[in-house]
Amino acid sequence: MNFGAEIPFVTLLGFTLELFEGGESTLGYTPLPEHLNSFAVTHGGACMTLLDVTMAVAARSVQKDMGVVTIEMKTSFMRPAPGDGTPLTGKGRLMHRTATLAFVEATIYDAKGQACAHSTGTFKYVRRQAGAAGDAQVPGSSGGSISTD
Repeated sequence: MNFGAEIPFVTLLGFTLELFEGGESTLGYTPLPEHLNSFAVTHGGACMTLLDVTMAVAARSVQKDMGVVTIEMKTSFMRPAPGDGTPLTGKGRLMHRTATLAFVEATIYDAKGQACAHSTGTFKYVRRQAGAAGDAQVPGSSGGSISTD
């Protein structure tokens, strides 16, 4: 499966798309040594990126012709995400949507099925426009673009 748009940062991190339908998403991720922090566990920024993309994919799964941009997200870290080469799984769920907004949650699980981090987020649906990889024009903007997740 592909993400429906080329997202260079996601490609760099090596995320894989496993589920993309009906308001749900599942992404796989095996952190590399360069994705770890000084405690030899997955860096919080890599975890937040996995949560952000997992939520965005869940939001897009009900309207695949649209992009989404992150409006806000809150993250709680419950336990370190291992950095020992074992895979992590991000699972997302669209909780509610309006015509323009999606309210989503996601959790990262380690290989034992333990929750490592959880996020909630709000995303805005935007029409995809021709342009650079992953760019979308935000209606009413001054012509700038912001990257879609």
